[in-house]
Amino acid sequence: MADSKFAKLLADKKIDARRLVAASHKLETLKHEDRVIKLGKRKAKGGGEEGSAPKETRKPRSGRPVTQRAIEAALKGSPLPGPTKSRILRAVNAILAQKKQEPVDLRALF
Repeated sequence: MADSKFAKLLADKKIDARRLVAASHKLETLKHEDRVIKLGKRKAKGGGEEGSAPKETRKPRSGRPVTQRAIEAALKGSPLPGPTKSRILRAVNAILAQKKQEPVDLRALF
């Protein structure tokens, strides 16, 4: 592995990269409630009856988990897009929560 901040943190916290991919898949997969939120936003955007539907304030999951390719790029220290960094951060913090450890911030990873 390379000497990126991300690789060092994974080694220090003893987190396997494959576990990150699985955790991200579990966190980011669209559920029924997310589809309902997206449908409500689409209907509200359509126009027509202005006051019929209340405005949706919740945010749905992205539906795009972190891929093995993105994890490998992060381990090498390659530049990553912001949403990918956020997904990796959510997956790392979910694993750290399972291990009853303190969550990290984005600056600690990248």
